[in-house]
Amino acid sequence: MQSMNQYPLPQIGKTLRNRYKIVKLLGRGGSGDTYLAVDLDLPGLPHCVVKHFKPKSLNTDFVPIAKSLFAREAEVLYQLGNNHDQIPRLFAHFDENGDFYLVQEFIDGHDLTKEILPSRCLSEEVVFELLRDILEVVVFVHEHNIIHRDIKPQNLMRRHWDNKIVLIDFGSIKKIGALGMNEQGQTNINVAIGTPGYMPNEQSKGKPQLSSDVYAVGMIGIQALTGLRADQIPKDPNTGEVIWRDKAQVSNALANVLDTMVRQRINQRYQSAAEALQALLAVRELPSTLQPVPIGTNIDFNSLLPYKKSVLLLGVSLGATTSLVVVVLFYIFLQTSTIVLNQPNQSKSFLEKIVEPIRNKLMLLMNCPIGDNTIGELKKQ
Repeated sequence: MQSMNQYPLPQIGKTLRNRYKIVKLLGRGGSGDTYLAVDLDLPGLPHCVVKHFKPKSLNTDFVPIAKSLFAREAEVLYQLGNNHDQIPRLFAHFDENGDFYLVQEFIDGHDLTKEILPSRCLSEEVVFELLRDILEVVVFVHEHNIIHRDIKPQNLMRRHWDNKIVLIDFGSIKKIGALGMNEQGQTNINVAIGTPGYMPNEQSKGKPQLSSDVYAVGMIGIQALTGLRADQIPKDPNTGEVIWRDKAQVSNALANVLDTMVRQRINQRYQSAAEALQALLAVRELPSTLQPVPIGTNIDFNSLLPYKKSVLLLGVSLGATTSLVVVVLFYIFLQTSTIVLNQPNQSKSFLEKIVEPIRNKLMLLMNCPIGDNTIGELKKQ
């Protein structure tokens, strides 16, 4: 690959189209450079972002192909940015002297490399919210049958004024900077665009799918939970599956969603961001009592037996006490009733046959001594 230093770069201070003045280099990559600029035509000279692309080959035969591809991809970005506030708006696109430029909305914020740090494991709650926020934007992109191709922390901005995630730097436009000629002398358009660690096999072969973006988002979630860089997370040498569960504190439910997002085989992966988001939200809808136990947690059910016995005995005691109180109150009522006073024989017969046996059994159950004068004492009171 030809170094970016091998062809002239716009100098800091240069004005493009007599309007966009470049003031600062923001970043450099294999497909082009990104600059901070000011818009000289608008009041207050607001900031904007200028992206510069240049095909690898300087052959003039590539110019028509590059122009057509650039215009098509720029139109896609224009439509996306105008219809979703978490995708930067496209202000202009043009070419000058074989170089191609995009002028986009400047996002005042920080990228997620400031939140997802090496050796720092984020909590499951934080990662859940992060995944949800990212997937909600990618769902919109996938609804237009567009593949981002380069989802990674560096291309996810946390906008300062509303704290929302903004998806930047779509990979499809980067094909302009990767245009070249294969060994047969044919223009190579299906080039591999992406970043190692976030790029599944099919994408590395130049054949990305919507599920390739799902893979990238899943790797971001695993990276946040484990504190490892995406390219440091080990894979099974036989299956190619990502090995990470033993390096994170996470519920089975969320871990299963992430595993499905990063499956090696495309047909075993969520096919779009919408499917992945639906599965993710289902994790939150589980009742707390049904939430899976974090991996590595061992529960000693035998230790709960004393508590179960205590609760059972407490229930029996409360029930017996309540029954005894009801019987005693009923007995007092009978003893003090006018009807009972007038019919002492019937009252005595009722007490001997019904009340006394119940009282004796309850007192025995409660392991209390049965006194002959218990009822008499209650009558005196």
